[in-house]
Amino acid sequence: MTTTDEEDRIRRRPDDEDADIYDEDGNVRSDFLALVGAAIADRDTLFLRQNVARLHESEIGDLLESIQPDQRLALVRLLGSDFDMTALTEVDEGIRLDIVDQMSNEQIAAGIGELDSDDAVYILEDLDKEDREEILAQLPFTERVRLRRALDYPESSAGRRMQTEFVAVPPFWTVGQTIDYMRDEEDLPYSFSQIFVIDPTFKLVGALDLDQILRTKRQTKIEQIMHETNHSIPAEMDQEEAAQLFEQYDLLSAAVVDNNGRLVGVLTIDDVVDVIHEEADEDIKRLGGVGDEELSDNVLSTVRSRFLWLLINLGTAMLSASVIGLFDASIEKMIALAVLMPIVASMGGNAGTQTMTVTVRALATRDLDIYNAGRIIRREAGVGILNGIVFATIMGAIAGTWFHDYQLGGVIAAAMIINLIAAALAGILLPLLLDKMGADPAIASSVFVTTVTDCTGFFAFLGIATWWFGI
Repeated sequence: MTTTDEEDRIRRRPDDEDADIYDEDGNVRSDFLALVGAAIADRDTLFLRQNVARLHESEIGDLLESIQPDQRLALVRLLGSDFDMTALTEVDEGIRLDIVDQMSNEQIAAGIGELDSDDAVYILEDLDKEDREEILAQLPFTERVRLRRALDYPESSAGRRMQTEFVAVPPFWTVGQTIDYMRDEEDLPYSFSQIFVIDPTFKLVGALDLDQILRTKRQTKIEQIMHETNHSIPAEMDQEEAAQLFEQYDLLSAAVVDNNGRLVGVLTIDDVVDVIHEEADEDIKRLGGVGDEELSDNVLSTVRSRFLWLLINLGTAMLSASVIGLFDASIEKMIALAVLMPIVASMGGNAGTQTMTVTVRALATRDLDIYNAGRIIRREAGVGILNGIVFATIMGAIAGTWFHDYQLGGVIAAAMIINLIAAALAGILLPLLLDKMGADPAIASSVFVTTVTDCTGFFAFLGIATWWFGI
C-alpha cells in the first residue's frame, strides 16, 4: 500500500504532541531522536516545526547536544525563523560556537533581535570582535547601545549577566500613572517582579515590588511606598559574589548600577541559578585538573586541556619516587615494605582530598574566612588524629597478622597516624595559602596535597622502618 507524503508525516508524528521528550533516566528518548533524525534527512520542515520548534529552549538545547554533529546545523537551517536562538545558551560552548560559526551574521542578528539582552550577550561574547561588530551594526540603535554597554563590562561580571530591559519610574509618579504606563508601554521586559525608582540623572533611589503596586490606591505617590535598595549590585562585581548576595538575602532580582550609582540593568534569579551551576561545574573541573573542558570538545582540545596538570603531576610523582629511592636498600632487605607503603600513601591521599574538597568549597562560598579559619584548622587536625589512630589500629593488626610480625604492624600504624595528620593539615592549609596568595585553590590544591601526602607517607613509613629494624 502506497501512502502520500502527508500520511507518512502523520505516521511518523508522536501520538501526543505534548509528550515528554525525556525517558525515565532524564535522557532524550531514542525514538524521538530517531524521528528527528529522519525528519532532518527528509527535510521534513512540517514535522520539525510541529514537534521541535514547540519545545522549551532547554529541551531544544538537550536535543542539539544529543543529535549527531552534522545534524545540528541542518536542524537550525530547516527550522529557520522558528528556531529559538535562546536554545544556544543551553548547550556546551563548543556546540554553540560550531553552530554560530556556520550561520551568517544576518541570521544571527535576526535571531538575537528576538532575545532578552542577557541571552544576546551570552551568544555575542564568544564571537570574534569583527563578527560581533557587524552583527551589532544590524540591530536597532537602542538595542545596539544596550548590548555594547553590557559587553564592555568584564567577563564573568554582573554587568555581563544583567538584563538591560527593566521598568524604572520617577518617585513623583503616582501608582495610577505607573500602572497606566505599564499597560500602554510596548517595550517592557517579558517578565519582571520589581519596579525601580530613579531620579532625573538615572541614579537609583529605591524600588518596589509588583504586589505592592496592586495593593496600593492609584493616587498614592511612588516615593511614599518605595523601599531603599540595600542590595544593589555594582556592574563590575564578580558574578559569583553577586550570586552569593542572592543566596544570602533570598533575592528574586536586584538592580545593577554603574560606578556613579546609575541604574544600568537588573540581575534575575534565573541568571543567578546559571551562575551557581557554572561556578560549581568550574570548581569541580579545576579540582580534577581538566580546565574548561566540555563534553563536546574534540580529542586535541581535550588533550590540551589536561596536558599541563598531567605534566605537573608527573613532576610531583618523580619527587615522591625520589623519596622512595632514599630507602632502596631497606626495601631490598625487607620486601614487606614495598607491599605496604602504597597503603600509607593512598590513605593519606584520600584523607587529604576529603579535607581539601571541603576547604575549597568553603572558600568559594565564603563560609571559610579569617575569623573561623583557626577553629576549622583545629577541627581538621583533630579529625586527622582520630582517623589516624582508628585506621592505624586496624592496619597495624592486619599487617602484623599478614606478615607475622607485629613490630612491622606498629611501624605502619605510626606512619599512618603521621600521614593522616599531615593530610588533614595539608588539605586545609594549602588551599588557604593559595587563596591568600591570590591563586585559585581549586586549580592547584589537588596536585600539592597529593605530593605532600605521598612524600610524607613514604618518608614516615620507610624512615621509621629503617630506624626501628636497623636496615
